[in-house]
Amino acid sequence: MSLTPDQFCKSLADETRARIALLVAGEQELCVCELTCALDEIQPKISRHLAQLRSSGVLADRRQGQWIYYRLHPDLPEWAVEILKVMRKSHKEWLADNVSRLCAMDDRPQRCC
Repeated sequence: MSLTPDQFCKSLADETRARIALLVAGEQELCVCELTCALDEIQPKISRHLAQLRSSGVLADRRQGQWIYYRLHPDLPEWAVEILKVMRKSHKEWLADNVSRLCAMDDRPQRCC
């Protein structure tokens, strides 16, 4: 699947999906519980948005025991990765509360890799 600019923009058009993508881009990998904490949202809402980001090709997932971790899709075009980097760097204040909640989260799952 080749992600087009319009598909990429549509996948980030929702504020929750944009925040998820930018948090994952900054952290390399996050699980649902971390995103739920960072965004202060209920798990079903986060999972629904993660499913949309996965189906659009923006995110990929992997299972480790009971946890499912989300990362940028390895086939995400370089231009899309660069856009996420620029957005994150240029709008740190927009994500500041989310990053702060994530950093303050107790009992974050341990990654094996």
